[in-house]
Amino acid sequence: MTTMHLVPLLLLVTVSAVEVQRPRGVPLTKKHFYAEGTPFTCLDGSRTIPFDKVNDDYCDCQDASDEPGTPACPNGRFHCNNAGYRSFFIPSSRINDGICDCCDATDEYNSGATCQNTCKELGRQERESLYQLAEITREGFMIKQQLIKEAKKGLEAKKSKVSELGADKKLLEEKVEALRTVKETAEEPEKVAKERHLKAWEDQKAAVRTEKDNARMAEVFLELDDDGDGFVSVTELQSHTELDTDSDGSFTETEAQAILGGLDEADPAAFQAAWKDIKDKFISETPPAVQEKVDEDEGTMPPYDEETQTLIDAAQKAREEFDTAERALRELDDQMKNLEKETSSDFGPNAEFAYLYNQCYELPTSEYVYRLCPFSRVSQKPKYGGSETSLGTWGQWDGPEGNIYSVMKYDHGMGCWQGPNRSTMVKLKCGKETVVTSTSEPSRCEYLMEFTTPALCQDPKTLDHMLHTEL
Repeated sequence: MTTMHLVPLLLLVTVSAVEVQRPRGVPLTKKHFYAEGTPFTCLDGSRTIPFDKVNDDYCDCQDASDEPGTPACPNGRFHCNNAGYRSFFIPSSRINDGICDCCDATDEYNSGATCQNTCKELGRQERESLYQLAEITREGFMIKQQLIKEAKKGLEAKKSKVSELGADKKLLEEKVEALRTVKETAEEPEKVAKERHLKAWEDQKAAVRTEKDNARMAEVFLELDDDGDGFVSVTELQSHTELDTDSDGSFTETEAQAILGGLDEADPAAFQAAWKDIKDKFISETPPAVQEKVDEDEGTMPPYDEETQTLIDAAQKAREEFDTAERALRELDDQMKNLEKETSSDFGPNAEFAYLYNQCYELPTSEYVYRLCPFSRVSQKPKYGGSETSLGTWGQWDGPEGNIYSVMKYDHGMGCWQGPNRSTMVKLKCGKETVVTSTSEPSRCEYLMEFTTPALCQDPKTLDHMLHTEL
């Protein structure tokens, strides 16, 4: 066994010009648990072992705390100090595997791998990124403060407007009811007058039809009265076989007599009863060229008389005034509902997201144009023609606890073929501009958008603290 296995592997770490000695793989925050020369107690409290068994490449503790710097424990974790950059843990299985995981190369102390210490460069790059992010955050946060100021002012104005509209609505409702009474009062005499006019026209048409029917009956009587004796006999009636009542091809004397009401012959008065039964079947022997047309156009209803027209005009005016007032009431009611919906919506702790309401933002791609309308809907439309597809309607804020306003959820979009309804998650990021930056479909029918907005920018003091903390 090498010396490395006989004594704890120690690491000298310089922090703020002070040398701190602790076992390899142990973070500075846990250094006090590893006092050289003092028995070591597993961090889970399960057992105590001599200190020389720490980092001896044999796993004594169930929580792997005795082997922070070796790969002996499958559940072990190695702490990369990474002076000049961010420290972090890696699984102990990566220790001495020939791959440099720590930027300070401390994880490959015995593998023979050639590792460069890149922590300073990584730290420089990260600080540069943080400075850029800080600048964006500062500018975005300044814009956010203005958005909050404008939102509060705007929402207060809208709430005031709702109160004003409420008073207007009450007056308009009273007006609508008054006009409804006027309309109904004017429509009653109009209805009576129009019904009277219609009945007169119907009576006139009926009289004309009766006159024409009687004239036609007289013509048929003369046509059937072959001998001109003033009677239509059974024999004369039988000459028109189309009048056969059972259509069996034999128009008998009995059948003809039944049509004439049991008589052998009928005069014009008695023929009236038979006419009702035969007029739709009778075929005249008179050539069509000289046969008078019975079914003439009855024409259109004559114009209303002056009194009736005056009543109609008065009722129509009342209807129009009522309809105008009722339409104004519906529009005012819709306006109130929209304002109430807006003023009661969750636009963030300080209404910083209110400016997004009734706005839409687009992102063109090679195939589609994606459209995000915050607090309303998300859609996708083919770039070169085609119908729009709903990718979801506004559902709720859906970010993690403590940062709920970082994610918007839109669901109940158009259904996929043999799949679920489309839905979209919109991840918000701090930015100086309001813009959709990317869109993707991580899972079938489930879309992801990234959206930058100043409304998500936090107080830059939090970033200043990060910038002034030694990496």
